[in-house]
Amino acid sequence: MHSLAHLHGLLRIHVHRGVNLAKRDVMSSDPYIIFRMGKQKLKTRVVKKNVNPEWDDDLTLSVENTSLPVKLFVYDKDTFSLDDKMGDAEFQIGPFVQALRMKLKELPSGTIITRVQPSRDNCLSGESRIVWTEGKVVQNLVLRLRNVESGEVELQLQWIDIPGSKGL
Repeated sequence: MHSLAHLHGLLRIHVHRGVNLAKRDVMSSDPYIIFRMGKQKLKTRVVKKNVNPEWDDDLTLSVENTSLPVKLFVYDKDTFSLDDKMGDAEFQIGPFVQALRMKLKELPSGTIITRVQPSRDNCLSGESRIVWTEGKVVQNLVLRLRNVESGEVELQLQWIDIPGSKGL
């Protein structure tokens, strides 16, 4: 039995969509994203021939260290050659974790708990809001991809508590 005592809980990343991603094939790209946190690595599905892909994938990372960044790498799936890079980004879950630690209850749905501003130290393309939505805390992020000519990725974070873990 794997001990959960070292885990804080699970971070559910809803990968909504990509906007204006780079073209890496003649006409378009076949993008997918790899997420990394510490030693974990997760991957979305590939969306064919689309620089504005709607993934709507849910990926779940187990969080042992809330100070580790979540890194994401966008790639273009190629059949016969190495997959091309289409930019990368990263985000910190610190502000989200702080909002969760407030142990808020019974707020009206849509209440904004925290706003995270774009800065030189993050990849946010606009203000990121941590919001109380239907009984839980969620964070909406739009990340501007680095090391590429264009592209943004829209995500939503949600927390899943695990019985037996050390929690937040």
